[in-house]
Amino acid sequence: MVDVEAAERNAWEPIVGAIGPKVREARQALGLSLQQLAARAEVSAAAIHKVERSDMVPTITTLLKLAGALDRPIAHFVGDGSRPRPVATLVRGEAHSPTPPDWAPAAYGVEGRMLAAPDARFRAGGVHAMVEPGGGSGDTRPLRPGEELMLVLEGALQVDVAGEHYRLDAGDTLHYPTDRPHEWRNAGMEPASAVWFTVRG
Repeated sequence: MVDVEAAERNAWEPIVGAIGPKVREARQALGLSLQQLAARAEVSAAAIHKVERSDMVPTITTLLKLAGALDRPIAHFVGDGSRPRPVATLVRGEAHSPTPPDWAPAAYGVEGRMLAAPDARFRAGGVHAMVEPGGGSGDTRPLRPGEELMLVLEGALQVDVAGEHYRLDAGDTLHYPTDRPHEWRNAGMEPASAVWFTVRG
């Protein structure tokens, strides 16, 4: 005899379980912190954190608020997944978005664009930035578990990591943990171009 209730539950569990990762992916794609999304959606950051971790199933009201704040239709979060998702993520050159607000919140003289954002599937992200002479990250880059690989493409940058000082010229790379204090600046007379590849811990 078929257990109809169990069959229905098994059919819905993947959909419900996908809500949290979809919310996190949409938030990170917009470069929003939990606190910023909470302010937009008028939902507590703690509740959003629980939803993203699948520790809590959002009410329809909460999901509507999150969908509106993330500029996604509610069907995006509760779709049955019948349409296969691409294995890779392609971002066209003209579609790259500005750097996330929490990448270098105190940066000055820096113009950057996000190459890739970490999401529910991928832990790595990337940013390309032009740093004008005298520009830099400021000394308030957020500390979080993970690592960063920095590649200077043009010019030179001074980088400080946990009290250690480095000069990177074009072609040089620096690999460091992001849970230690780190900052960079252009002390030269010419603009510098660099790429940062980040992996979340």
